[in-house]
Amino acid sequence: MAKKSSNKQNERFFEEKLVPAKPGSGELFDVRHGDESRPVECLGMTFPNDVARRVHFTDLLRKKLKDPTFRKIDGFPLGSDEDILALSDPPYYTACPNPFLTAFVEHDLTPKTSDEYDCEPFATDVSEGKNDPIYNAHSYHTKVPHKAIMRYILHYTRPGDLVFDGFCGTGMTGVAAQTCGHPDPETKASVEKDFPQVKWGTRRSVLCDLSVLPTFIASNLNQSLDPGTIAKMFAVLLREAEEKYGSFFVTKHSAISTGTINYAVWSDVFLCPNCSKEVVFWDAAVDLNAGEQIDPFPCPHCQTSLKKRVLDRAFSQTHDPITLKVEKRAKRKMVWISYSYGGERFTKKPDADDLRKAEELASQRPGSWVPSGELPKEDRFFKDGLHLVSLTNYHSFYFPRTLHVLGHLWARIDEEAKSIPLRNALRFVLTSMIDRNLTIRNRFVVNEHNPQGRINGPLANTLYIPGLSVEQSPFEALKYKCKDVVAAFRKRQRAYCITTQSLSSLELPPCSVDYIFVDPPFGHNIMYSELNGVTESWLRVSTANRKEAVVSDKQAKGVPEYMDLMEECFARCFAALKLGRWMTVEFHNSQNSIWLAIQEAIGRAGFVVADVRTLDKQKGTINQEFYTAGAVKQDLVITAYKPTKELEDKFSIEAGSEHGVWEFVRCHLSQLPIHAEKSGRLQVVAERQNYLLFDRMVAFHVQRGVAVPLSAGEFYTTLRERYPERDGMYFLPDQVNEYDQKRLEVKQIEQFELFVSDEKSAIRWVRRQLSQTPMTYQQVSPLYMQEAQRVWEKHEQPLELRTILEQNFVEDEKGKWCVPDPKNEVHLEQLRHRALLKEFQQYLDTKAKLKIVRTEALLAGFKDCWQKKDYITIVQMAKRVPDAVIQEDPALLMYYDNASMLKGE
Repeated sequence: MAKKSSNKQNERFFEEKLVPAKPGSGELFDVRHGDESRPVECLGMTFPNDVARRVHFTDLLRKKLKDPTFRKIDGFPLGSDEDILALSDPPYYTACPNPFLTAFVEHDLTPKTSDEYDCEPFATDVSEGKNDPIYNAHSYHTKVPHKAIMRYILHYTRPGDLVFDGFCGTGMTGVAAQTCGHPDPETKASVEKDFPQVKWGTRRSVLCDLSVLPTFIASNLNQSLDPGTIAKMFAVLLREAEEKYGSFFVTKHSAISTGTINYAVWSDVFLCPNCSKEVVFWDAAVDLNAGEQIDPFPCPHCQTSLKKRVLDRAFSQTHDPITLKVEKRAKRKMVWISYSYGGERFTKKPDADDLRKAEELASQRPGSWVPSGELPKEDRFFKDGLHLVSLTNYHSFYFPRTLHVLGHLWARIDEEAKSIPLRNALRFVLTSMIDRNLTIRNRFVVNEHNPQGRINGPLANTLYIPGLSVEQSPFEALKYKCKDVVAAFRKRQRAYCITTQSLSSLELPPCSVDYIFVDPPFGHNIMYSELNGVTESWLRVSTANRKEAVVSDKQAKGVPEYMDLMEECFARCFAALKLGRWMTVEFHNSQNSIWLAIQEAIGRAGFVVADVRTLDKQKGTINQEFYTAGAVKQDLVITAYKPTKELEDKFSIEAGSEHGVWEFVRCHLSQLPIHAEKSGRLQVVAERQNYLLFDRMVAFHVQRGVAVPLSAGEFYTTLRERYPERDGMYFLPDQVNEYDQKRLEVKQIEQFELFVSDEKSAIRWVRRQLSQTPMTYQQVSPLYMQEAQRVWEKHEQPLELRTILEQNFVEDEKGKWCVPDPKNEVHLEQLRHRALLKEFQQYLDTKAKLKIVRTEALLAGFKDCWQKKDYITIVQMAKRVPDAVIQEDPALLMYYDNASMLKGE
């Protein structure tokens, strides 16, 4: 915006003060500069100013991009060298793998020994709202509020520590790490109330994501930006665009006056299967007087009853001025206009002048560049739906006059903003809306909740094209959004480094990271790369999705492929994390197979799970509140640790022995939270229960290829002898006193909720009933039938109560069943194990596919085969049962995966 000058000081954006230019100067602004002589320190080097720093590292990145091996890194984005450089602000952000990452990590690195670090899991459920300018600045498919992440970072780290997020999304982990140094008063008071010993101070962060769009968003939210400068500059550019294109967004209010269009509603046009005439959906099915959308609705020509979902669309052959081809396009008709006049809002049906203005720019090529490339056709999840409306190019997502305005603004930003941070910040304002309310995906809904109709935005996590699309005025939409966006900008330290690549290919220095917080992809809930494609078409750099961790038939990726990719990623996390340090995995998925796949991948990478909690984002989505009763509203948070050197060394010596088992249990108990309190009630720490301690012990052995030396019965018996038990949980001797003291301070101890879905949970359910009072078969049977068997998994063979009692409990002389005495439990376990192995042998003898099986019998057989190193039998049997049996049971999955690897599959 400055007058032309050979001096590169114009790039010093954050010192600029914008003032109106002199009339006739031909410039938008004069720029008054601050002190340009102030030196800048970066990665141990000192530069005369920030411009010199940027030039130096950009030159280094340009040379690196010429290296063919560099471009072969997994997840290297699709784009030219110049487009990648135009987005990047090295060394802090690159729109490709960041070659300065190691230097950033090692600079100011202060290694700490494990002896200096003593931290329990963060055993508190977190609740944080989304009503924050930073959270709301830019839409994205998934986000965790940075104030929620702050609590984890403050718990696990100290000022100056390095935090890593390998699936960074919009960079909330980086924002949280920096905000720990400069919290707002309200947040500071809230945190200090819960954690009086908190240590405030900036933490450094490394952020990675496969997709270009999220790293672009993250770079802006973590950058040091002056909101006033951005707001003033964008306002001038928007006003300039309105002067050029505003006449296309006016409508007649009367014969002598015009109003400003707020939005226009466009309706799909269909063909009646009976009379073959065109049916405008709005005219036939929408009744604003009654406030409803009719379905089915009558054909206005022949009165045939029609249903929208089965109708054929009407198409037209249109000359596209951008592709210069005759394109087949689904017909839409403008049917409703909302406009403002004299400070009031009005609505009307479009007149001939409105229709003419809307179509005038459709036949003209935009005066500036717009993304016109074809949507990729191969391996596309949304391909079929988009082809139904003949949407094949990125510019087709926009109404013509909106496209002209956006192209003009994008070009003017490139022309006027000479520094990359300033240019990206202004682009950031555009991209916050460019794939939402300014595309044909923007929905208009009329229903009982919105009888007069309302703009409802695009349907989340899909490229759905609605039957009623809203063409919003880009001027009003961007003017309003700009206020929200610039409110998120802050003056910050540059305590972050962002890389764009697959986490599976990321090379961080070993044992260099102090803490990891990740929010990994949600399996097949969200197709990230395709959803990001519309916005990335403007950035001119797009995601390479070969290593995208999703479940998608189009990409030939199922749950096993998803789990393998996640294991690769968690293995990188494991290598980078310091010994004895923690990783938090925030995850949201309602499907048990995906949830178990994540847990299995974490274990296979070497981590040990210590706790599972919830993270409540407080504000449910529209989808969760109105449409999907089974949607998960709270995210689960897995806390896992990297075993200490002491544990690994001792286990390597004692591996496969009983002493090795108890060495693991001792170390694991020391890592678990001693107590967890919520609303004045003491909660059960699930990981301290005997069956989960046994599962973690077995997993630790199996993941390291070691035979498990104890049966469950032997483990449970010795556990009672070695460690004190309280409320069904086990503690180290020096922990139990703290727990006992906490019990005296609370009013109530929360009972652990138990839901029966398989044999293990059924046994635990019966144990709970009988531990309260012995009961006869007749007494416990109706309770069991009512509460347990109705929720068995589909693939599970329902187990008779009599079998559960005979194999797991004892009957007294009065015919009452009770929990066995510990001295007899080993014998019972042996009897039960033999019965299970007998059933497993029956499965082996049956050569056909098995539709109904008993998971516990499979588990006993797999365990027996593992001890015998009979890996082939495990793999072959796993292939004969339904996929869900293996994928939805973590123990079976663990045995199968490790047997497959050892067998070489």
